[in-house]
Amino acid sequence: MEETISLRELFNALRKRWKLIILLSLFSMLISGGISFYVLTPVYKSSTHILLNQKNADNQLDYSQMQSNVSLIDTYREIIKSPAILEKVIKQLNLKYSVEQLNQNITIESQQNSQVFSITVQDNNPGMAVVIANAISDTFQKDIKGIMNVDNVSVLATAEIKQNPTPVSPNPILNIMIGFLIGFLIGIIIAFLLDYFDNTLKNSQDIDNYLGLPVLGTIQKIPQRKGRNRSNLGKKEVRMYET
Repeated sequence: MEETISLRELFNALRKRWKLIILLSLFSMLISGGISFYVLTPVYKSSTHILLNQKNADNQLDYSQMQSNVSLIDTYREIIKSPAILEKVIKQLNLKYSVEQLNQNITIESQQNSQVFSITVQDNNPGMAVVIANAISDTFQKDIKGIMNVDNVSVLATAEIKQNPTPVSPNPILNIMIGFLIGFLIGIIIAFLLDYFDNTLKNSQDIDNYLGLPVLGTIQKIPQRKGRNRSNLGKKEVRMYET
């Protein structure tokens, strides 16, 4: 005969072990918070903004030229992240990064149909992130003239260090919330498993369901009064059933 579990039984299993669920949730929150604040290294980011804009011979803006500049952003993205630019930046700043490592810390973003794109650099040191971002934009602006034979790159905004820089990662609040949810789910699973594998008889209904013995009567627990010794009756619940 297949075993079935009702919603009432599931709710009772959670209610009986709610302390375990809360304890695991709090423990997981403490672990997540400790790792976020004391183990993970904070990462900061800084950005520069580049404008692609080249005027025609009459010093007038040309729409077709603007569209051409927009289409060049993907090409410029590859040039910026290439060894031709990054090796010069590494040598100039005497960085300990390799080209591949520095490449992974660089993000280039642009809006659709916009001539402006940003160069964002991530680093464990907020000041170094600013220095690297500015060095990349300056090197790119100087070298693109010889690489592409164009002069349409301008630094629209340089990176600046803030008074109280905020790391972009880790996010302690988010990690703590995730830790709470993980601990809560683990607590629920453990509560279900403990209840599922608990084969002890807890009440008269269990005796009737599992043993098939009708219960004739029960003796309820009698609360212990002050002054009585511990051997007093009332500490146990006695049930009588037919054999």
